[in-house]
Amino acid sequence: MNTLSAIIPTFCEVERIEQAVRAAAAVADEVIVCDGGSADGTVDRAAAAGARVVTAPKGRGRQLHAGASVACGDTLLFLHADARLPPAARAAIAHALADDAVAGGNFHLRFTPASPVARLFTWANDARRRWLRIYYGDSALFVRRTVYERLGGFAPLPILEDHEFVRRLERHGRTVYVRDVTVEVSARRFEHAPLRALGAWAAIHALYAAGVPPERLARLYHDTRETDPGRDRRAKGICREA
Repeated sequence: MNTLSAIIPTFCEVERIEQAVRAAAAVADEVIVCDGGSADGTVDRAAAAGARVVTAPKGRGRQLHAGASVACGDTLLFLHADARLPPAARAAIAHALADDAVAGGNFHLRFTPASPVARLFTWANDARRRWLRIYYGDSALFVRRTVYERLGGFAPLPILEDHEFVRRLERHGRTVYVRDVTVEVSARRFEHAPLRALGAWAAIHALYAAGVPPERLARLYHDTRETDPGRDRRAKGICREA
């Protein structure tokens, strides 16, 4: 691995983006924030923290691909705005990709702050990755640029863009699960209503497997985020959904 680009998609992450950029900068050679139309100061704070900021139509798949399209690195690292990788991740990625047969991989994930629910979801994610080879973008996905381009990048889906890409990545070649370096991710998506979130995601995957278009499933995904305090602010007009 020669150079590493970290790509962070954002939409109304003003409270988290500075820390996210600085943490990513400790790992990567460049940090790209691809914003989907935030109206809360996210873009200004990302730029002030040292990120290169680009914009794209709202939607994580579109934003991730837009960020990857302007990245300079030989390796691409995709991070969520509420994810924090330690500096040791750089060496872990280099070690994983020292094997030319490895296409990419991801990291062990731990939800924070610690709670019984967060620990349960952390265990479930680890078990799913080890036993089923299923993982998502919140676990700090990394991939060789050549592989990313060969696969066509992230699809412009409103939901499950990471799951769809990972399925293609796993079919393409060998991946590495880095378990000795942990990415910490906020439990904000489920901490207020864990059973509701778990049920919604189970339904989403079952319907996706049955062929229901992601555009329809996105409505169900938004329901799992209704208890996110950030959405309360957006509902008051600080950041309106497109």
